[in-house]
Amino acid sequence: MLWRKFSGENIELPIITAVENAIKREVQLGYKLKVCIGTDSQVKGAETEFATVIVFLRQGHGGFMYIHNEKTRHKYSIKERMLVEVAKSIEIAYELCNLFTQYDVDMEVHADINTNPQFKSNDALREAMGYILGMGFAFKAKPEAFASSSCANKVVN
Repeated sequence: MLWRKFSGENIELPIITAVENAIKREVQLGYKLKVCIGTDSQVKGAETEFATVIVFLRQGHGGFMYIHNEKTRHKYSIKERMLVEVAKSIEIAYELCNLFTQYDVDMEVHADINTNPQFKSNDALREAMGYILGMGFAFKAKPEAFASSSCANKVVN
């Protein structure tokens, strides 16, 4: 799985090592960190592209993120696509959660799903929330889910 920084620089290390190094560096610099993980997707013709982000927030001092993009030609219903987004976020959250516990870093999983029932993505809200909370992770949906609805949204081509 290829990850990169927002600058475009590829992350050559395994993501778990890169995240641990980032946490150690930021803590050493005196920052209190929070991590938000989210995924967004965009359908373009026959392709669906997913962007998953790991957003590091330095309390009161901005932040940075790591990005992973992938494309598929699989056709999804809107509900299925929302749940695949959530699954991709949970996959990376699960891979990294022991690190966050070890270093006492708060972590949230953000779902790009609207809490307003008038939007089609709302069909997936209950399942997504149950999935994330059932895994033991903190959950945010729109409008508070900035990792997926703002950060990942900016880097999905």
